[in-house]
Amino acid sequence: MKKVILICFLMILIPYIMVNYFMRIDPVRFEYNKHDQKIKVKREKTGEILELYFEDYIVGVLSGEMPANFEIEALKAQAVAARSYALKKMMSNKAEAYDVVDTVANQVYLDEGELKEKWKENYAKNLNKIKKAVLETKGEYISYHGEVIEAFFFSTSTGKTENSEEVFSSARPYLKSVDSLWDAEVSPVFQVENELSLSDFYTKLSLPYQEKLSIEITKQTSTGRIKKLKINGQEREASEVYQKLNLRSTFFTITQVGSNVHITTKGYGHGVGMSQYGAQGMAKKGYHYQDIIKHYYQGVEIKKV
Repeated sequence: MKKVILICFLMILIPYIMVNYFMRIDPVRFEYNKHDQKIKVKREKTGEILELYFEDYIVGVLSGEMPANFEIEALKAQAVAARSYALKKMMSNKAEAYDVVDTVANQVYLDEGELKEKWKENYAKNLNKIKKAVLETKGEYISYHGEVIEAFFFSTSTGKTENSEEVFSSARPYLKSVDSLWDAEVSPVFQVENELSLSDFYTKLSLPYQEKLSIEITKQTSTGRIKKLKINGQEREASEVYQKLNLRSTFFTITQVGSNVHITTKGYGHGVGMSQYGAQGMAKKGYHYQDIIKHYYQGVEIKKV
């Protein structure tokens, strides 16, 4: 009887030990010396300015800006874009006591405590994957004619990205509109439907109530994002409507349905540069991170610090 119990015990114990052995996560480690670059990060909630090793900062940005369950090649593309964005900020922000802030005003940065709260039991696994993407692209940045680019990125395209001059104040030759057909397949926010009451709609936009809602598009980008529109004859910037109604993008349609307003948005974010879900879709199709970067940023090279 004792022999049978021992055999049963071993049959349970041995597989448990083997699974834990093979599933063990060996942490990816970064090695630094006194010459390695650092970056000053302002934490908006506290006002504290942290001085971090540059690659540690990129780990925190990649963790905050892209889901850890994305394909490794998409994560690598994001790491290179984030590194490029930060380098450009460090070059142009010399008058400040810090290089970047930790919010969407620049790039979202999450520290160890925030990541443990975010990922919980998946913390070690996710952090290892993020570190792998950063380490395998260490020091790499995107260059156009010898200069670090402004590597803008956003969540989800409408099927095309935007020309920078149609969204921001100036043109960048590497930030040109390109097709991004993968988003529709992989992004959960490619198209979103919203509905609110007609009275709430007018209140949010500080407009007088009218029974009949009239919408006229007066200016659009070349890809169909709205720049200006008239609401009951009053012209408004699409960016104002986007902000006040908390929409996902300026690619939207507004329709009155009885006493309600139905709004459909396509895409998520400003639309300039790399689409993160587009990058994920490309990675799922077998593209490497260099291919993803050179698709969304035209005429660029990938260089190393």
